[in-house]
Amino acid sequence: MVDKTAVRADAMAGLTGSLIVLPQAVAFATIAGLPPEYGIYAAMMPAIVAALFGSSWHLVSGPTTAISIAVFASVSPYAQPGTPEFIGLVLTLTFLTGLFQLILGVARMGVLVNFISHTVVIGFTAGAAMLIAGSQIKNFFGLDIPRGTPFFKVLELFAVQIGQINPYVTAVAVVTLLSGIAVKRWAPKLPYMIAAMIFGSLVSLGVNAKFGLDITRIKTVGALPSGLPPLSMPDFSFHGLSQMVFPALIITMLALTEAVSISRAVAARSGQHIDGNQEFIGQGLSNLVGSFFSGYAASGSFNRSGVNYAAGARTPLAAVFASVFLAVILLLVAPLAAYLPTAAMAGILFLVAWGLIDTHHIGLLPKVSRQETVVLWVTLIGTLVDLEKGIFFGIALSLALYLYRTSRPTLESVLPDIVETSDHYFPVEDQPECPQIRFIRLNGSIFFGAVAHLQQQIQELEEMAPDLKHLVIVASGINFVDMAGAEFLAEQARHWRMKGGGLYFYRMKPAVAEMLQKGGYMNDVKEYNLFPVGVRPVDILSSRLDQTACAGCPNQVFSRCRAIAAEAKLAEQKAEA
Repeated sequence: MVDKTAVRADAMAGLTGSLIVLPQAVAFATIAGLPPEYGIYAAMMPAIVAALFGSSWHLVSGPTTAISIAVFASVSPYAQPGTPEFIGLVLTLTFLTGLFQLILGVARMGVLVNFISHTVVIGFTAGAAMLIAGSQIKNFFGLDIPRGTPFFKVLELFAVQIGQINPYVTAVAVVTLLSGIAVKRWAPKLPYMIAAMIFGSLVSLGVNAKFGLDITRIKTVGALPSGLPPLSMPDFSFHGLSQMVFPALIITMLALTEAVSISRAVAARSGQHIDGNQEFIGQGLSNLVGSFFSGYAASGSFNRSGVNYAAGARTPLAAVFASVFLAVILLLVAPLAAYLPTAAMAGILFLVAWGLIDTHHIGLLPKVSRQETVVLWVTLIGTLVDLEKGIFFGIALSLALYLYRTSRPTLESVLPDIVETSDHYFPVEDQPECPQIRFIRLNGSIFFGAVAHLQQQIQELEEMAPDLKHLVIVASGINFVDMAGAEFLAEQARHWRMKGGGLYFYRMKPAVAEMLQKGGYMNDVKEYNLFPVGVRPVDILSSRLDQTACAGCPNQVFSRCRAIAAEAKLAEQKAEA
């Protein structure tokens, strides 16, 4: 795919991407509790490796908001943010994350990300956004709040210190925030983060010139070291590895979910097919390599990937060009970071945090699903309390609710179409039903979790119709039967035979019938009780009904019933004559 035209397009897209990632990388490193340059390092080598070994043409890896807040929440309980111990544990976390990702990719376990529901991602992202905003309250208002303070404690300290807000710091932060909003809304083609940083820095310089640094107490980020990422070594001690194993599992799933979902979203536009397992391998190798080049955990970046595609990137070389250009730009602008106020960074991060909250879906969920709403708020609140456990609680709850729903397959009473050539069955509404034979449509799989529910439903049906002896299951909606389900069907077949009737299946899928056959359960179910499409069970089973009961039945549901009743009436008239 690489030719002169593609290289030229990739180079232009890479230049655009490098300009965008610079302010983002500094902001994300601040969120992660790392020196600003570590965000830039995470956008260099990891991006190159992920592009070369992943499957997506357009996915660009690097630091992301969610991963940054997860890194901070995972490592800050064990070391003071920004210290060498903290950085060492972050590198260990990055190494383990890459190792787990690589193992999952080689084992072809890409399907695992499908078990993280969209609702969980929305709740986690909203919670992470609030954590980002909470972590920047001290920089936005110039307050003395210890780094790494839990979210709700931050709110408490903010309420206590509200009278000590620094107006100069707050003014710089507000100007940065408002200028970022204005540029994003009215000049969307301009990089709003860079524009907001410039506005905030200019206001900071003006305020300091007028009132003096001793009065304003406006802190700056400080000059960034220029040059390529230095070599680094993760902490491979048993103590460090044991502390980071569980957080690495969390970040592994979160990072893979981000990378695969973003690559699929871009591929939907480009027409490319994404290999999830190969993407796992690319992400794993990128983090393994990144941990030795001063990078922290990286994943697919939605902003950079979207811009990369929109800028005309043709191949993964665009991400490689972006990393090379980023190194060149860093040489030129690194000293300018000395003029960037931390208050301006706080204003930008407030804007980033607000953009992460999916207000549309959060407002829509209560109207659509009560269960999904519960999953959302459990994940969101759990993330605010403990980020690592919050996403696990959300995943566990969403899976539990899914199992609950699937363990209660619907049983719908139906009747065959009165047109004898029709194969359709219609729901019973106000129509009378036959006391001796019932038709029910079963929609859902029959597995160990659903057996108790089905047993109860059939028992209630028998209690309501004591003369019922024949049960026909319209089985076209049964996709899967496990061993517990097969034993349940075999037991039901024996039960209905003992009542003098039988259990029958209409349009059972071949895969289900094959499972019953292989397990020996067909000895009880009986193959002649399976009716294929084109056969009307009622025409065959009506002859097995109690004819005396049919003659006196007031319901007269089937044409055969009416014929029997007419014959009985005719015989009665002849007898009277």
